[in-house]
Amino acid sequence: MSLDEFHFAINAVEPSLIRVEADEVTYNLHVIVRYEIEKALFAGNAKVEDLPEIWNGKMKEYLGVVPQCNADGVLQDIHWSLGSFGYFPTYLLGNLYAAQWTHAMQKELGDIKDLIQKGEFAPIKKWLNENIHRHGRRYTTDELAVRVSGETLNPVYFAEYLKDRFQGLYNVTW
Repeated sequence: MSLDEFHFAINAVEPSLIRVEADEVTYNLHVIVRYEIEKALFAGNAKVEDLPEIWNGKMKEYLGVVPQCNADGVLQDIHWSLGSFGYFPTYLLGNLYAAQWTHAMQKELGDIKDLIQKGEFAPIKKWLNENIHRHGRRYTTDELAVRVSGETLNPVYFAEYLKDRFQGLYNVTW
């Protein structure tokens, strides 16, 4: 296998049934499915007994896949059985904030990919410590985002990240 073939294989993008096995492009769609179902449950617009059908419909609509059993569908995560509702959106938000803060970091540090390739992680860690970690819960997420990047959460940075990462790999434009 050539290096290019290997690189393509480990960066494959294709819809899947299982959230924790999803690629970076489709992962957030898995989160949105769960969020919309939770929202419908708490609003009284969905019944527990209807969840497999609702799940399968959303998976088909958003990802084009339908599980053959509930273990690969609505029951695949332990969150709901543990009573952990409202948690899934934090995964998506983490991806969005990471892309935005990485963009801000690159303005200060330059090409982060180059630092990583050289094994120079200290500047990245220092930037994260000074700009994010040391603040703990001092600021709301909006306040921290503004302090770090000059604006509140903006999903454009995540879209730019995906475009940068996958456009050349898949030879697509958008």
